[in-house]
Amino acid sequence: MPTLGFRASPAILPKRLDSLTSLRFFAAFAVFTHHFTGVGGATGFGRSPLIFPYSEIGGHGVTFFFVLSGFLMMWVFKPHEHPGVFYWRRVGRIWPAHLVALVLGVFAYYIAAHQAIHWPSLISSVFLVQTWFPQVTPILPGNEVTWTLSVELLFYALFPLLGRIAARMRTRWLVAATVAGLAGMWAVHWFATAHFSRGNAGWVMRHPLVYLPEFLLGMTLALAVRRGWRLPLRPVVPVLLLFGYVFCYYQGRMRLSDGVVAQLDFTVRPAIAMLSGLIIVAFVQREVRGLRGMLNARPFVLLGLWSYSFYLIHHSISRLATYEWGRMPDNDAVLFTLLGMAVVANVLSWALFAYVEEPAEKWWRKRTPRRWLDRTGSTPAEAVIPAPRPGTDQSPERQAEREPQPAPV
Repeated sequence: MPTLGFRASPAILPKRLDSLTSLRFFAAFAVFTHHFTGVGGATGFGRSPLIFPYSEIGGHGVTFFFVLSGFLMMWVFKPHEHPGVFYWRRVGRIWPAHLVALVLGVFAYYIAAHQAIHWPSLISSVFLVQTWFPQVTPILPGNEVTWTLSVELLFYALFPLLGRIAARMRTRWLVAATVAGLAGMWAVHWFATAHFSRGNAGWVMRHPLVYLPEFLLGMTLALAVRRGWRLPLRPVVPVLLLFGYVFCYYQGRMRLSDGVVAQLDFTVRPAIAMLSGLIIVAFVQREVRGLRGMLNARPFVLLGLWSYSFYLIHHSISRLATYEWGRMPDNDAVLFTLLGMAVVANVLSWALFAYVEEPAEKWWRKRTPRRWLDRTGSTPAEAVIPAPRPGTDQSPERQAEREPQPAPV
């Protein structure tokens, strides 16, 4: 029996991974909750003692997105696809909604806030390279939440090469590289905090290079599942582990010594990444077995499809509400306001998805340069081929029948 689980019998992989699409909404909602309640003091729109300080961990919902991006990119990887096709589609997927949401962001973070615009920093956010520079003003210029897209952009730039390398590596070596990378995140966080100013340490820990191990974790898990590795894990288990970790993390911060608390902070990103990976694998294995659950229901899938737009606009809405009405009293009644604002943000995100994100992506895809498609030499169903297993049909035609087409990332 392999270390990570067992090899399953050959199975036709699902063409869609609806549960992962739905999980995107919960990750985006966690980030929304983090911004709504703030991080202490007079931050956020309102703070509920029932969920604060635990809601602060919602900011690490972006870690789930990074792991999920690595997983889904590798899940549908086409080794013979021209890299230009991949880059072209990423542009059409990311930029249209980003540019529209940026208009709202500029109004919320600059005009309504009566803040001067530092044009070089704002322009860097238009092209999603703001996290590469240490002296941008403010620290998160443009639409604040798009710093994570700046991180994603590096992964997209490297993925055609990383995907080919990973597809040729044995799973055990991928696991070793992933573990080393996550340990490196902990070490970099520790070193930056100990040797740099607070501002420079914060920039280091937002730098795209630091997050690459989280994408690698997703890639490794995707290849492992495609190659037949399985963990005897029901989805409820890693979800409960995540809630347990969050509870212990904040209880520990209130009770442990400063040195131990510092180590908790240094390890929180790798820890959340590993728990996110377990959640993803558990739900994917469920779908591979042909089982359906609550997250396969159409309402949750739709919320997941709108989640990118929701992520882009939610913080701007919260900021504008704060300017208009001031902070809400810090009591549990603010939870009703949180839910109401989430409904408003989801309605607006539906509009952004339906009238900008989806039609713009379809329009852009239709205009993929023909020379790239002609040089690809692959069919839409072609993707990375799992390692052969004895007694299975290894013909290209049979392998192509198993290729998944999950919901858009």
